[in-house]
Amino acid sequence: MVTARCALWGGRLALTLSLLSASLHSSFVTADTPTVLSCAEVAEQQTPATTQAWLELALVAGHCYDFQARAVAIDALGVRTLALSHRIRDGVRQQVVQHLDGPSVSIERRSIAGYMARFTPEVNSGLKASEAWAQHVASYYDISLQEDARVAGRDAVQLRFSPRDQQRYYHAWWVDKETGLLLKHVMSDRQERVLETFQITQLHSPKLYDGGVADDVSAEQADHSWHAQWLPEGFVAQPQDPGQPVSNQRVYSDGLAAVSLFVNPIEQSVLKEGIHPLGVSTAAVALVSEGDQRWQLIAIGELPSDMLQRIVQSVRIEP
Repeated sequence: MVTARCALWGGRLALTLSLLSASLHSSFVTADTPTVLSCAEVAEQQTPATTQAWLELALVAGHCYDFQARAVAIDALGVRTLALSHRIRDGVRQQVVQHLDGPSVSIERRSIAGYMARFTPEVNSGLKASEAWAQHVASYYDISLQEDARVAGRDAVQLRFSPRDQQRYYHAWWVDKETGLLLKHVMSDRQERVLETFQITQLHSPKLYDGGVADDVSAEQADHSWHAQWLPEGFVAQPQDPGQPVSNQRVYSDGLAAVSLFVNPIEQSVLKEGIHPLGVSTAAVALVSEGDQRWQLIAIGELPSDMLQRIVQSVRIEP
């Protein structure tokens, strides 16, 4: 049981880092070129005039700034203070998240362009990838804009995402007016009770990178011997980071929320079937047999628990 629970918490840690990175530095892929964007384009952008324009700016700005920050994360597990670092060198992004409370934990990711969700525009659609992403999000959330907000001593706008169905949570972003960086993210449940708050408390000297940021992740999906037969509407399978094992894991996203799905053969101890609260996140666990082999299925993500359970129960393993 201990081994299985450690594996589950390890998966939660990986997803937490992915979502934290994504919230600050969401990205996208284009159809024909590995270059995601030239950061000079960010500097040339005027103040957004529409909700979608703010959404697109928040998407791309996180690629292009070096910064140091202090932040707090508040959820059912308590309050944690974090030190954040984001650097870009020769087009490669280095992200470091250091926990300042309790045991010293430092998590580092190096990537060409870390992502939350990738939505490639259709051929001949005339859309940029950022526009395709924003339109995908707007298909599943009603988005409202509040102009005059303030976070960490900085002028901001607030974007509120209200789901159009009962399959996902509410989200709110506070976006820095000067840079487009995300300063605050609040997630709420179906009754609009706050589940998690992530907020930058100090943003130190953001500096715009003057080069281009490229993407080294193929849009092709790994070949799995299993698949989920049901997902909430709008959730799309995401490419895996380079160098990461992909045979037992898939990540899906609707542009804001993400679900990580793990399928592992049972060799030793296993988790009990059902729902396991993990702070703001939840894990749904199912056990299945295929021939002589038993499998443990785990879905972890920021979705209502009944949605996670439905996802994990829909997994089918090929003989």
